[in-house]
Amino acid sequence: MKLNIVPARTGIQWVKLGIQTFFRQPLALSGLFFMFMAVMSIASMVPLIGSALALALLPAATLGLMAATQEATRGKFPMPSILITAFRAGQQRLQAMLVLGALYALGFLVVMGVSALFDGGKFARLYLVGGQITRELALDESFQSAMWAAMALYLPLSLLFWHAPALVHWHGVPPLKSLFFSFVACMRNFKAFTLFGLAWVGVFLFGGLVITVFAALIGSPQVAGMAMVPGALLMAAMFFTSVFFTFRDSFVADEPPVSTGDTP
Repeated sequence: MKLNIVPARTGIQWVKLGIQTFFRQPLALSGLFFMFMAVMSIASMVPLIGSALALALLPAATLGLMAATQEATRGKFPMPSILITAFRAGQQRLQAMLVLGALYALGFLVVMGVSALFDGGKFARLYLVGGQITRELALDESFQSAMWAAMALYLPLSLLFWHAPALVHWHGVPPLKSLFFSFVACMRNFKAFTLFGLAWVGVFLFGGLVITVFAALIGSPQVAGMAMVPGALLMAAMFFTSVFFTFRDSFVADEPPVSTGDTP
């Protein structure tokens, strides 16, 4: 397995492939994404450890969505059981994925802990426990500082884990090495990933604009409010569909990887 450097324009291609693949199996991929969200929500409600548990499950759940995308590219209908792909790949891969999940949870909690130094933990409590954002809270300078600090620290954390679940599952890379390889791959393909991110921002903005204009044309502002959340969730499902292609094009296998799962 070796790193593949792609042109910057590939970032736009990843977005196109994600949207096109989603519409090959819209019911399956949207349904799996909603199941993914439901699992994360249910896990977060477990007393005392809910937030940490949901964070620890995120790498494995993300891999499940990537495996579903892989099935869709092959013209197959991904079944709900594909979400637990990471837990059916043998004891060694399962242990590696659990370690990866624990590392992600720890890293995210560290990010929240650092943000708490700016506002006494108000942003962290809101993010991890939930609550309502009031106007006063949103305008609070310490809360804004904590939010920006969390965003700045989460970016490198995200790059570390972007490819890591797929590297662990499909290529048998140890957890710590997968983090290193993931970060290097993202940085070496920085231009492509930058265009990828900007293109998705444009897709979300365009989707919101379409909903707003449609609501204005029919003279019903309530329609915009009702359609915005499901519309955003569908676009989020398309985004997660596109993640598989960022991995597929960033690495090249020198030889067939030893895995109990399918190769990407």
